[in-house]
Amino acid sequence: MMEEHKKARKLYGCSILSDGWTNGKSRVLINFLVNSPAGTWFLKSIDASDTIKNGELMFNYLDSVVDEIGEDNVVQVISDNASNYVYAGSRLMEKRKKLYWTPCAAHCIDLMLEDIGKLKVYDQTLSLARQVVKI
Repeated sequence: MMEEHKKARKLYGCSILSDGWTNGKSRVLINFLVNSPAGTWFLKSIDASDTIKNGELMFNYLDSVVDEIGEDNVVQVISDNASNYVYAGSRLMEKRKKLYWTPCAAHCIDLMLEDIGKLKVYDQTLSLARQVVKI
């Protein structure tokens, strides 16, 4: 299966997707996936708990993944739009002139909805909605 993914990314190019999260034990994990017309492939997960999650660190992680996949095969890197990823994306585009960094649309929408949810005008509506989903 992996060979089909490798052929597709060489022929069409691919996107690298990065998603960082903290698990229930406060470990910082960063997942890397590769997407091409052949589908999405989980590449690896990094336990970044012992490191500072900053822009330079994220740049180094993403840059090494681009090297692993092959710079000529990568069209874009997609991540959330936290400041550390914005920095890393800018650095990637400076270093690799044919590559684009794209903020994740779902993450952008999630942040907008969180901000909207903080508006007092929606307090009662959100309170009622939360009661509907309680078990």
